[in-house]
Amino acid sequence: MARLLDYIAELWDKIVIIILSFRLPDLLDIILVAFILYNALKFIRETRAFQLAKGIILLGGVYLLISLLNMQASEYIFGRLFSDFIIVLIILFQPEIRHAVESVGASKFSGLKLLGGIRNEQALKDEKLKSSIITVCKACNEMSSQKIGALIVFENENMLGEIIKSGTLVDAQISHELLCNIFFPMSPLHDGAAILREGRVHAAACILPLTQNISLAQQMGTRHRAAIGLAEQSDAAVVVVSEESGSISMAYKNRLERDLTESELFDKLTAALLSKEPVTQSAGGRLKERLRRRAK
Repeated sequence: MARLLDYIAELWDKIVIIILSFRLPDLLDIILVAFILYNALKFIRETRAFQLAKGIILLGGVYLLISLLNMQASEYIFGRLFSDFIIVLIILFQPEIRHAVESVGASKFSGLKLLGGIRNEQALKDEKLKSSIITVCKACNEMSSQKIGALIVFENENMLGEIIKSGTLVDAQISHELLCNIFFPMSPLHDGAAILREGRVHAAACILPLTQNISLAQQMGTRHRAAIGLAEQSDAAVVVVSEESGSISMAYKNRLERDLTESELFDKLTAALLSKEPVTQSAGGRLKERLRRRAK
């Protein structure tokens, strides 16, 4: 008990010294660290990394208790573990760290949009993407009516090169006939996901990572779990057509929207993939209205 009181008194003295020597750079330092920790927690929330983080915090608490109780054998074991703590963190959180770095590298500076050539190129890409969204919505509606299972991925800012390598390269112009043929039950490419890149069907029969979230409903099949798994690790938008019920779902940013109509799917894909540029009435608006009329 005396050792614990000495430790608390020593800690309090250090806190007083820090407060007395406080400077403006220290305040900026605290704000920066708080910002990094907040975004890190927000990034790993509801993922397998969050469970790992809780386990590490628990081990740290046990190590602190062991140190206070002067349990030498246990303290030696935990000391060896935490001596290379940074390396342990990098190994455990390698997928999450990679995803975070990719997200930072994929960010764009809004000032570049001032350049006319870049703006025109982006407008062409947006129109191409709008057309592919319409095609996917039409194909999913058709496959839904026939209860044909499908898994379609819209690649976003995060590149999916490793996922693409697990499948078969297609690199074909997107059409609802092509998508329906890919996911036809007797097709050799139907078992897996189709990856869409820049308005084209880039690959098919790709293997997606399954989510580790154990709180999902048991009736969710492999396609839904694969869709959520990829949405947890990237910014891709993943569309799922259930083979059992024919329902259409969309996974995006750790969230799964289920039982969507054709027009609702269009709205959500547009919001996820084209949120930076509003959909104009001359192009996307007319397409959206046409989808709603067809859904009725």
